[in-house]
Parts: sequence; C-alpha cells; structure tokens
Amino acid sequence: MNMEEIFLLIIVGLVIIAFAILFTFVPVMLWISALAAGVRVGIFQLVGMRLRRVIPARVVNPLIKAVKAGLELSTNQLEGHYLAGGNVDRVVNALIAAQRANIDLSFERAAAIDLAGRDVLEAVQMSVNPKVIETPFIAGVAMDGIEVKAKARITVRANIDRLVGGAGEDTVIARVGEGIVSTIGSAENHKKVLENPDLISQTVLSKGLDAGTAFEILSIDIADIDIGKNIGAELQTDQAEADKKIAQAKAEERRAMAVAKEQEMKAKVEEMRAKVVEAEAEVPLAMSEALRSGNIGVMDYMNIQNILADTDMRDSIGKATDDGKKDGNKQ
Repeated sequence: MNMEEIFLLIIVGLVIIAFAILFTFVPVMLWISALAAGVRVGIFQLVGMRLRRVIPARVVNPLIKAVKAGLELSTNQLEGHYLAGGNVDRVVNALIAAQRANIDLSFERAAAIDLAGRDVLEAVQMSVNPKVIETPFIAGVAMDGIEVKAKARITVRANIDRLVGGAGEDTVIARVGEGIVSTIGSAENHKKVLENPDLISQTVLSKGLDAGTAFEILSIDIADIDIGKNIGAELQTDQAEADKKIAQAKAEERRAMAVAKEQEMKAKVEEMRAKVVEAEAEVPLAMSEALRSGNIGVMDYMNIQNILADTDMRDSIGKATDDGKKDGNKQ
C-alpha cells in the first residue's frame, strides 16, 4: 500500500467522523422533516438550540404540527416557553383544539395557563365538553330539628379567562355545600325539602357561586336526598338528661346539708347532756356543804334519800308493767 492510498483512507475516515459528528450534534433528519413540511428552520437555528440546552425535537415537532393546523407561531415563542419550563406540545395541542372549537385563545394566554400549573388542554376540552363534579353527602338541619342529607352533581365548564388565578374544584364544592346547608336550614320542616329538592338547586344556583373560580357553573342537580337523625329530639333528650343530673346534684346537696344539720343537733344534745351531768354532779357537793354549814339536818338528808329510793322503786315498777303489756300484745 503506497502513500496515496493511505492518505485517501485517512481522508475517508475523517469525512466519516465529520458526518457522524454532524448527524449527532445537528439534527439533520429533523431539519429535513421541517423542510418537507414547509417549516423554515435553519441548520444554525438547530445548532443554537443545542447550545442553549434545548431539545430541538421538543420545539420543531410542535411547530410543524401548528403550521399544518394553520397557526402562526414562531420558533422563538416555542423555545422561550420551553426554556421557561412549560410543556410546548400540550400548549400547541390546546391551541389547535381551541381553534377547531372557535374558542378565542392566544399563545400568550395558553402559555400563562400552562406555566401556572394547570392543564391548558384539559381546560379547552372542558370548555367544549362540560365536566360533572359530584359532592359527598352534605348534611343540614331543618327548623323542625330533622337532619337532611343531600348529594349534588355540579355541571361546570372551564372559564379560560379566569384559569390564571381562579379557584379550583374544591372551592366550588365548598360553596355549593354551604348553599345546601343554608337552604335546608331555612326550610320550616324537612318534608318541604323532600317534596321539592329542586328548591335547593335553584337557591344555590342563584347565589353566583362561580365568582372568582376557574369554572362557570351550568347547573346544580340534587342526585340523592336522605333523612338523617332527629337532631331536635336528641338535643331535648340531652337537655333533659342534663337537667336531671342538675336536680340530682341539688338534691344530694340538700341531703348532705340535712345530714350535717342532724349531726350538729346531735352534738348540741350531747353538749346539753354533759351540762346536765355536770349540774347533777354539783348536787351532792351542795348537800355536803349544806350539812357542814348546818343548813339541813341529818334527818332532812335521810328524808331526801327515802324520797329518792321511793321514786326509783316506782320507776322500776312502772317499767316492769310496761314490759308486761308489750309482751302480752305480742302474744
């Protein structure tokens, strides 16, 4: 092998390496696809996307789709949205869907909705095909104390103009629940609610609950309605039980006061008995003092003792007679 053949092989190898680097760094096939679709995207634009850390397919393919759908978009718009962290393909699909449905939606608004964290394509689809949100059972108490449980189905349509900064589904469900509770609570009795459940939907719908939300409420339909507990009767029962406990507590307080009063009177009786015993103990002392002082004689003292003995004998006879009468009555 001479030098000319070696030099030719080196040149061929360098050309192959150059084409490999070109096809790796520059998406030539993507450029050819764009050119075939009538989208003007230069090679240097694709290289610039690589340098700006943008995946060219994430921008060029949606651009081809948009041009074929008749939308006027530029690579700068799509590339800027991609660099901002948005989903370019979803935004383009939403713009195409909005155009087909005759919905006025600009690229700037669609990009803002996407960057706000909402699914712009789902919002457009919901504008065309309204969504039904079902609430859980919401309980309210009528004026007669009967609990009424109602479940509602809310038909909503996305409001494109309020998607950025508008409240979500949870706010709509909370507002509808509040309206159901207030409507049931204002009813005179639960029978009226059962007879005309559409009163709930009409009252709630007239309050403009979709203000400040990302939706437009089309209808509110009562799907199911049930009777719950008799809250009024339960409250009366609880009140009666509480009154009973209060009365029992007051009665116990009066009983304790009576027992304390009884113990106090018993203590006073014992105190008086002690005084009597103390006074009786002074009698012998007084008699001895009278004997010593000559105020009474010995015969006087003996007469007193005879009288006491006679009194004790009569008391004993009286007790024996009373016991005999009691035994005779028992027989």
